[in-house]
Amino acid sequence: MSSTGIPTLGGLLQIENKDVQTAPGVSLNANQQTIVGSVLDLFAGRPSLQKLALWRDDATFEDPLTIAQGRDRYAAQWYGLQSAFSEIERLHHSVTDAGNPILMDLKTRYVVKGIGKEQTIQSVVAIYLDEQGKIARLEDRWNGKLPDGAISNAFRHLNAVTVPKLISVPKDAEEDAKRGN
Repeated sequence: MSSTGIPTLGGLLQIENKDVQTAPGVSLNANQQTIVGSVLDLFAGRPSLQKLALWRDDATFEDPLTIAQGRDRYAAQWYGLQSAFSEIERLHHSVTDAGNPILMDLKTRYVVKGIGKEQTIQSVVAIYLDEQGKIARLEDRWNGKLPDGAISNAFRHLNAVTVPKLISVPKDAEEDAKRGN
């Protein structure tokens, strides 16, 4: 455990992405390493209730497709990756700023289940932490940007409400383990 009470990479939290790459001159403390490793796991379609425990209940996840505020909404987005994609491959990542937000360049290849369509997304991920070191907000800015406009934001909010109706999030660690998380 770190001094913030958040498990570290060597602790009980099962994080698969322990090799966090940083840009020259950027170094992360143990808590930041844990947070970034857990976020890389989420982007790889490897969610777990343990990893989502690093998030505030009222946190927000935002990307060009959704603005998901609150645990029920953002958790469904992460678990939805497993349902939507047959393959998720991280091609590159590098933490470029260890401040608040932590900034990371991320390039990921996704293959849509059923139709085999492949899409590579280059993004800048901004991870905002609260005073306890938990994730308060995460922005996935595709090509460094988020859409801004009434119509796009309406669709992003609609997605945040719809996905939790279609994607079930495990209720407990036992159910999570049965899914292989």
